[in-house]
Amino acid sequence: MRGIRFDEPGKVKLSAIDTEPKKGIAREDGEARLAELGEELFELQALMWGAKTHSLLLVLQGRDAAGKDGTVKDVLGHLNPRGVRVASFGVPSKEERAHDFLWRIHRQAPMHGCIVAFNRSHYEDVLVVRVHKLAPPKVWKARYAHINSFEAGLAEAGTIIVKCFLHISKKEQEERLYAREEKDYKAWKLNAGDWRERRHWRAYTRAYEDAIGRCAQRRAPWVVVPADKKWYRNVVVADALVEALRPFKGRWEKTLERIGIEGRAELAAYRESLAADRLS
Repeated sequence: MRGIRFDEPGKVKLSAIDTEPKKGIAREDGEARLAELGEELFELQALMWGAKTHSLLLVLQGRDAAGKDGTVKDVLGHLNPRGVRVASFGVPSKEERAHDFLWRIHRQAPMHGCIVAFNRSHYEDVLVVRVHKLAPPKVWKARYAHINSFEAGLAEAGTIIVKCFLHISKKEQEERLYAREEKDYKAWKLNAGDWRERRHWRAYTRAYEDAIGRCAQRRAPWVVVPADKKWYRNVVVADALVEALRPFKGRWEKTLERIGIEGRAELAAYRESLAADRLS
């Protein structure tokens, strides 16, 4: 139960990637797998928190109603809330517009030991900006290189990066938007702009394909997540996070062992000093 991973630049064709789960996978099996991944994710988070040599950045991108909020709730809900934070990026403020487009993003990057999920991200500056012609092509095209350099810098500083595109069909999006009208507890999400954006479906598809294809790196990979079924989406994202963190487990355990040895030595020296004080 994994998404389609892109870890180097190349051509991306979203129409060739299914938005539905693989055939033969039952929801019950998926939910059981999510529980297993959730336990492992919790353990890995605890090691990373203690070692404080790395951090985790989860970038969530997707069309309106793709399930970004639900992914945060259902996947990150398995973690210890200590050390977990969500940063959402809407229309830039006046202050943010007075800086380069990455200024507001870099301020939200996770510090060592912590996990931050970006609900939308710096990629909006090569998506909505491109589709709605908010900047000339010369400007937004240059941003691919800026993004790659930015993410490479984060990775060099110890940030583990996982970027997930929640891939839903146009039909599924329509059903979810209608569901918001029918359910009172979802009505607060109603936004005519979501319907207007559907008119730009193809333009957004091309923008996402270019963003994924041009900004896929080994240390900042993209995972295209089939997201028509929420339970499957959750498993795929959780699996991507575990796969990203698991290679560091041994390193973190060694760091914690060293910290433990140093702590015991410090405590022993303190007790010796107390004993010496009593004898003097």
